[in-house]
Order: sequence, then structure tokens, then C-alpha cells
Amino acid sequence: MNAPDSRPTFERSTDLFPTDFVWGVATSAFQIEGAAREDGKGESIWDRFCRVPGAIADGSTGEVACDHVHRLDEDLDLVAALGVNAYRFSLAWPRVQPGGRGAWNARGLAFYDRLVDGLLERGVQPYLTLNHWDLPAELQDTGGWASRDTVGRFVDYAVGVADRLGDRVSAIATHNEPWVMAMLGHETGEFAPGVRNRRTAMQVAHHLLLSHGLALQALRARGCRAPLGIVLNLAPVVPASGSDEDAAAARLEDGRLVRWYMDPLFGHGYPADVRAHLGADTPHVHDGDLAAIAAPMDFLGVNYYSRNVVGAAPGPDRVRAGAEFTEMGWEVYPAGLTDLLLRLQRDYPVPPLVITENGAAFRDEVVDGRVHDAARVAYLERHIGALADALALGVPVSGYMVWSLIDNFEWTRGYAKRFGLIHVDYATQRRTLKDSGRWYRDFLARQRSRARPA
Repeated sequence: MNAPDSRPTFERSTDLFPTDFVWGVATSAFQIEGAAREDGKGESIWDRFCRVPGAIADGSTGEVACDHVHRLDEDLDLVAALGVNAYRFSLAWPRVQPGGRGAWNARGLAFYDRLVDGLLERGVQPYLTLNHWDLPAELQDTGGWASRDTVGRFVDYAVGVADRLGDRVSAIATHNEPWVMAMLGHETGEFAPGVRNRRTAMQVAHHLLLSHGLALQALRARGCRAPLGIVLNLAPVVPASGSDEDAAAARLEDGRLVRWYMDPLFGHGYPADVRAHLGADTPHVHDGDLAAIAAPMDFLGVNYYSRNVVGAAPGPDRVRAGAEFTEMGWEVYPAGLTDLLLRLQRDYPVPPLVITENGAAFRDEVVDGRVHDAARVAYLERHIGALADALALGVPVSGYMVWSLIDNFEWTRGYAKRFGLIHVDYATQRRTLKDSGRWYRDFLARQRSRARPA
């Protein structure tokens, strides 16, 4: 009879991860690159939005950010030192095609050549995202994502990038979080380009999904061999109480956040209850659009941070007593990741899932050369444990990436919120590995040791 396994529950649960599981970290171009006006880069909608008075909480911009363009080799060494086998990054569209159409910028493309080649030289798989929100401003001037013409411009961009990098990257995602671009960028106006019109927002959502599907078709026709997919921000949506009104509100919010994107991507069209709610704001859909959106994917990226608790009437936060929250005000709820993944498997014929973002902002300080971020360590351990629970129940998850490699420009929050495994002193650009980075590095070392023959 074998002796009982005396290891901690978390350590035992992580035995469930296959030896070829993809472990990584993630960033996005606008949040870290800087060099906003160098080497032929064009202006993006976020460059422009940062100049709007009051748009960014601390009045900052992304013009320098983490100065990643000038510190590429240092940052790639940091990636490799963590022991990850994948790095998710995005291209700045206006860095490689300044106007969003026409001429390509050789110096911008050369930067991403260096990035991809530098990852491969360090034994790290490049996971490329084509669009992480920084649309070329010139395209916004002609309608942006509200214009159907931008769909075609994005397909051309996707093909051009794949022609240059597609033979060396391990995966290509079309868009990061289309819900954010549509709703926060065009309904509430909180994010670039700052539009406040629900009908426009829903048309933008449709054009983003359409450009995704048409790009997949074009890339496959071009012979691109990299796995292709999209990245969605998803969450379980739960009613704030047992009332019928709160249940109905949660169902509608689930429709707007989850089903509006998942249903058409998997061939079901747009959900009828959300279309009825939208009425005249329902987007215009051409013949053939829904078939294009449902182009088969090789993977689905899932960004998970918390669950959504929704009530019919506005009121004080009704999340359960004793809940923990991050500096963003988001509830720490690891079980929601398991719940979400089980729901996706149950309701859709999902391809392999990759957790493309998961992480937390906490108040971090460097003290005697160290950053003791125990709350982030606990967050990561609990969420990786929740992911192991989903794997144990048969959900096809092939990878997990921490957001983020380094502290960075957190959109409308500026530099006040820190998500990184690595602390950045923005005055000096000094990088300091946090305790969470040390924990992740050591965790991955244990995972690698399992993969080696005894």
C-alpha cells in the first residue's frame, strides 16, 4: 500500500498539468514600449486619447512607458530568467504601418524581428497579438472600427505581419478583448477613442468579430501555419440576490459580455435576448458576415480577473461580506475561473483554451531592494489551483500566462496600478524582481523537474 501524499494540496493539484503545458507572461505594446514618436511610428488612438484633459487619472501618457523599445534585450533576459516557455506580446499597428494602410515601416518591422528572434534564442515561444487596442489614428479619422473599411484594413495588416513573422511565432491572436474596445471605447467613452454611443459600440463589436474571421480566412489562404485564435475577457456573471429582477439583469449582462462574442464565434449568431434588448442599436450585419465570424479557431484565449456580480438596480457593492479586493477594486475570486472554464466547455465546442491573462494589482513598494507582494503570490497560487481544478474536470486548457511581466501603463489609471511580477521605477526605469516573480520562477522550476525522467 502506498503512503499517503503529504504534500500541500496546491502542490499535489499541480501534478495535473501536462509536461507540455505552456507557462508564460504577457504584456501589450502601448503599455510598455514607449518610443512613441521614434523610427517612423505613427500616432495611435491611445497616443491621442492620453492628451485629452482628465482622460488619464494621473495625467500621464504612454510616450515613455517602460522604455521597452530601448531596453528590449534587458527585458527579454528578464522573461527568460523567469523560466517561462512563452511570452505573449502585441504589435503596435502604427509602429509597423503608421497610417493603418499602405506603406510599411521597415524600422518598426525590424524591431519586432529582433523581439521574436530574441525570444527564440532564449528558448521562449512568441505568442503574438495583432491588436491590443492601439488603432492607427489615421484610421480613426476615417471612422475607425465603426467603419466597415477598417475591417479590410485589419485583414491587410494581419496578412502583412504574418508574411513577416508568421514562420517564427507559436500563435497569432487577432484581437485582445473586443468587448473593451467596443463598450469602453465607444459606449461609455472611458477608453480611446472616447466615443459615447451605444449603436456605434455594437457596430464596432460586429466589425471586430468580422475582421477576426476574415483575417483567419486570409491567413489560412496565405499558408500561415501558426495556430490562430482570438482573446476574450470573460467572467461568470452572477445575480446580486435571489430576486427575479437581479436574475434577469445578470442574464442580460452575461449576454453582453460573454454570449455576444462566444455565440457568433461558434456559429450561433448573436443572442436573441440581447438583440431584443438593443432594438434599433442592433448592428447591421451583411449576408455572409456570421459565417465568416465563425471561422474555425485553433485556440481561444481567455482573460480572467474576477467574477461579475450584477443587480437590477444600482446600489452599494453587494459582493459577499469578507471578500478580498485588488487595487483595481476587483474581487479576488479564484473559483470563478473554474466555473467559467466549465461553462465554456459545456456550452461551446471550444478548441484548446489558453489563459492569456490572469493577475492582480496591489500596492507594491521596493524596500531594501525587495518587493514583498504576498497578496499577489497568494492570488497566483489560488488561481493556478483553480485552473488545476478545471483540468481535473476535463476542460481542455493548454496554457496560462500571468499579467503582467512588468509594471506598466494601466490605461486610464496611468502608472498608479501595478500588475507586474517585476517592479518598474518609472523615474529610473530600474527593474526589480518582486517576490511574486520569484515564486512563479520557483514554481515553474518545479514543473520542469517533473518533466525530466527520474
